[in-house]
Amino acid sequence: MRDTAFLLVALFATAGQGLPSTAAGQSPTRDAEAWEVPRTPDGRPDLQGNWTNMWLTPFERDGDRSRAFTWEEVEDLERQTGDCPVNPGAVECGREDNTADASLSNELRLSGAEYNEVYWNRGSKVAVVDGEPRTSFVTQPANGRRPPLTREGERRIQQERDFRSRFGPYDHPELRPLGERCVINGSTSGPAGPPIVPKTSYNGNYTIVQTADHVMIMTEMIHDARIIRIGDGPRLPPHIRPWFGDSWGHWEDDTLVVETTNLHPEQTLQGVPPSEQMRVTERFTRIDEGTIRYDFTVDDPVMYTETWGGEIPFAKLDDLLYEYACHEGNYSMAGVLSGARYQERTEAQGTSNPEPD
Repeated sequence: MRDTAFLLVALFATAGQGLPSTAAGQSPTRDAEAWEVPRTPDGRPDLQGNWTNMWLTPFERDGDRSRAFTWEEVEDLERQTGDCPVNPGAVECGREDNTADASLSNELRLSGAEYNEVYWNRGSKVAVVDGEPRTSFVTQPANGRRPPLTREGERRIQQERDFRSRFGPYDHPELRPLGERCVINGSTSGPAGPPIVPKTSYNGNYTIVQTADHVMIMTEMIHDARIIRIGDGPRLPPHIRPWFGDSWGHWEDDTLVVETTNLHPEQTLQGVPPSEQMRVTERFTRIDEGTIRYDFTVDDPVMYTETWGGEIPFAKLDDLLYEYACHEGNYSMAGVLSGARYQERTEAQGTSNPEPD
């Protein structure tokens, strides 16, 4: 399953080469200035189609950098990375002949670092918003980093760590990561969101389908589908907290504004679980033929010392999304749990070759 998914990603890595820099919000051309937003039959901006948010820009700002790269830095970053981004942990980066490097040890070859690197797609362009090549997607607070946790937030995270420390990682299925179990894409919010945080590896592609009363965002990774209802309907009661939360949208002029509450307690955001008070506000604005501007704000007074948020461009993807058959032929769960029980029997019997069940 994993190799099949990586092979399909190679197609997207190739397709991503053609993403125009103007799609990220650089200075518009004369044609772009004359562009008019396409509309659905009910007169709303048409957000439909396939999109990607894979960029070289990091989620949070590094050190004391300013809000934007210089254009010289952008040129240098994009020249170095191209379709094969710099990855300090990688052994090889997409050999054109797709053959192994004879100088590598067997250990390094078997590690998969060289084999898998050709299939990654971490983006090849720096995201540009309002004419600025951004050094981070997080823009609020002004330092480009998430605010500190509250004391209560730290206490809740430590409480979860203490609870999990009572078990081994293979004691039962619920202790394995959500992505490994094919529940949602990993234990951290994204790429389906909210907020919709870019992936750093592959399959950061989306299909948006829109009607007068619903918007559906499907991500290629683990085929997560998020349904947003349009209007002002009743919210779910506080004790019901589904995956992706309870999302309702409304239009403010030509911007789709989505407010989400009731986020599932296990759907963490960059490792931080949401409290029962967490609210995520997202804004989708079609700014040109090839770009949706995506703004998000995270308000969780229980976990964070202040509200924070950011801005991420979505670029039009002139390609298809492919099936991510997450559980097809997936024997890993039974394998890892059976292996753990085998080790336990080995230790209990004091032998390296216990009798099978």
